[in-house]
Amino acid sequence: MQKKVVFIIAQKDFRDEELFGPKQLFEARGVLVTIAAKTRHKACSRMGVVIQPQLAVPEVEAKDFDGIIFVGGPGAAAYLDDTDVKKIAWEFKKAGKLIGASCFAPAILANAGVLISKTVTGFPTQEQNLRDKGADYTGMPVEVDGNIITAKDLNFLKEFSKTFIFHLEA
Repeated sequence: MQKKVVFIIAQKDFRDEELFGPKQLFEARGVLVTIAAKTRHKACSRMGVVIQPQLAVPEVEAKDFDGIIFVGGPGAAAYLDDTDVKKIAWEFKKAGKLIGASCFAPAILANAGVLISKTVTGFPTQEQNLRDKGADYTGMPVEVDGNIITAKDLNFLKEFSKTFIFHLEA
C-alpha cells in the first residue's frame, strides 16, 4: 500500500529547502505527499515560490496519513501557539504515526507538548525553548526517538528525509 505523508507549511515564509528537497525524495520513493497550510489559500515561500495547499490544517486527520512533517522557516513561528496545529501534533502522537520536524519546526512540537522526555535536535536558537518544554536537546544532525524524527538544520535535510522514509517503510 502506498504510504502517505502530509507536510505542514506556513502560509507565508516557509523554507523552500525544507519542503521541496524532501518532497522530491519522498515522491521518488513512491510516497504520496500532501501539502497543508493554515488555509487552502495560496502559500508563499521565503524565496517567493507560490504554491496551492491541498488541505487546510484543520482538515488534516491522522487516520488519513502515515506521517506528518512540520516545515520550518521564518513563517513557522505563526504555528508556535496555534491550537489547530497543536491538536494535529497530538493526534499523530496518539495514533503512533511518524512525526518529523526540521530546523525551527521542532519548536512547534515542543510548544504542543509532544516532545516531553524526547531526545531531539533543531536549530540552535531553539535549544532553550526545546529544553524548557521538556525535550532533551542534543544538537546532533538528526535524532530519532520513537516516532519523532528531528533535524538540526538545512545541512541535514537529506539525512532527515532518508531517515524518515526508512522508518515509514519499516
